[in-house]
Amino acid sequence: MRHGKKINHLGRTSAHRKAMLSNMASSLILHKRVTTTVAKAKALRKYVEPLLTKSKNDTTHSRRTIFSYLQNKDSVKVLFDEVAAKIANRPGGYTRILKTGNRLGDNADMCIIELVDYNEDMLSTTTATAAAKPKTRRRSGAKKADAAAPAAETNVAPAAEEPSTDAAADTTESKDAE
Repeated sequence: MRHGKKINHLGRTSAHRKAMLSNMASSLILHKRVTTTVAKAKALRKYVEPLLTKSKNDTTHSRRTIFSYLQNKDSVKVLFDEVAAKIANRPGGYTRILKTGNRLGDNADMCIIELVDYNEDMLSTTTATAAAKPKTRRRSGAKKADAAAPAAETNVAPAAEEPSTDAAADTTESKDAE
């Protein structure tokens, strides 16, 4: 049973795992995309997303905290200058994992982990589809609109025949008078 075992140790010692995740996080921040195994990508996502959240607040304390994780001045600079500006309005979910298949040598599940706001292909397709396709309503809203249209047509038709109904009403009133 796996009770209380949240961390994937990735078959490494603690120091090796921390160094590997630090290097991968720095590479992800600098290059915006990294190809790796699915297990490492999932571990990296848990490692880097809190750092990205902390980078939204540009203070000396947050810079020092992130530097203690990354140990790379260049990646800290890029993180606070470029990446934090792009993710400022995003409430979370800064990374995306795209599975690419299996590696030839050992058949390991491979994937690409990337920063969401930096994939220009996906950004252009989502904005293009959002701009081109108007928002549509569900069927229940269309039923009401369809029901209102024939009712409007029926209201027009009796208005044209109104004199004949008034004549019939006049004859009934004259009979009542007698």
